[in-house]
Formats: sequence, structure tokens, C-alpha cells
Amino acid sequence: MLDVAAARRQMIEQQVRAWDVLDMHVLSVMERVPREEFAPPQYRDLAFADMCVPLGHGQSMLMPKLEGRILQSLAIQPEDSVLEIGTGSGYFAACMAGLARRVRTLEIFPDLAESARGNLARTGVGNVTVETLDAMTLGPGTQYDVIALTGSLPMHDPRFEQALAVGGRLFVAVGQGPVMEARLVTRTGRDSWQRASLFETVMDPLLHALQPSEFVF
Repeated sequence: MLDVAAARRQMIEQQVRAWDVLDMHVLSVMERVPREEFAPPQYRDLAFADMCVPLGHGQSMLMPKLEGRILQSLAIQPEDSVLEIGTGSGYFAACMAGLARRVRTLEIFPDLAESARGNLARTGVGNVTVETLDAMTLGPGTQYDVIALTGSLPMHDPRFEQALAVGGRLFVAVGQGPVMEARLVTRTGRDSWQRASLFETVMDPLLHALQPSEFVF
């Protein structure tokens, strides 16, 4: 029988903290949100493992230490409005919801979106809206304080950083395997952004993302 409390503490101490995630707000929210409730039933005993838990459709939950690093880099504030691209199980949206005012999260697969809604409702998370939508069809309009892409982009795509409010922060992993660059983009003005390289990582690619041009010789 899995000791959930002990497994969660071990996850935080041996994985998340060990990867230089020291922000107490982040550690606290990851301790509060019941990760096991978001994992598929057949993988519930692996919810706290240092691995990507499969969700179907080639998608997976991010590793806990990566989620911690992303949350820490975004420095989410209580009044922030957040957009997540790639809902998955809903766990990461729940963590962001514990730090922000509201979260809008987009999921391309209807069954994953429906499952995430159930997970969020069952765990009492009320400030997340899950929409079934291809993020690559997202048009201009609403601006956000925080945007998190839980799927990688093969190449830079400006549409997401343009959806930031001034002062807003975007997390994105750019590149193709075996190594991708995790970046934090901050909108510093109407037509200016600051881009910082955070660390190297690997994430599932975002479906329908822009692809690099192929050279023909």
C-alpha cells in the first residue's frame, strides 16, 4: 500500500528541491495538490516517481522536478491570469491555480480535457477553465500575465509571447530532441521582450507546431 504522504514528501525533497527548486510557495503548492489524483488509475503508484507518467495519445505528465522548475521560473503572483497550453491530466494547471487568480488551459484531445475537468473538480480546484482547443489556432485577443507551454516547439513561434501582457512571463521549451532549450520570455514593453535561457530539457512536442524549413539539395 502506497504511503501517499511519505511519497509526496520524498518527491519534493529528493527530486524537486534537489533540482534547485527552493521557492517556498512552489514547494508548498506541490505539497498541497494531490498528484496521485491526477495520474491514470493504472499508474497511480508511480505518480511521485521521477518519470513522465503516460496519459495516452503519446502525451504524459511532466516529471515533478521539471514542473517545479517551471513554476519557480514563472514567479506566479496571486492576481495573475494564466494560460496553459497542454492540459494533460490537469495537475500542472492545479498547481498554477494554487498560486494564481485564474487559469485557462487548452487541451487538443477531448478525452484528456474531460478527464482533467473531472480531476480538477474532484480535488476542489475551482479557478481553472479547461477548453478543448488546438492552441495553434489561438487568435489574437486576450493577454495573460503568465503563459506556460507543457509541450515543446521545434522552432521559435512569436504568437505566444505576443499574448503576454506587459510584464508577463512565458515558459517554453524550443528545439528538437535529444536536447531542447527551456526559455523564459518576459514582455518588457509594447514591442519588446527579454529572453533568457534556463536549462536543457526534453518535452513532448506540441501538436501542429511550426516546423523548421527542410532544405533540399
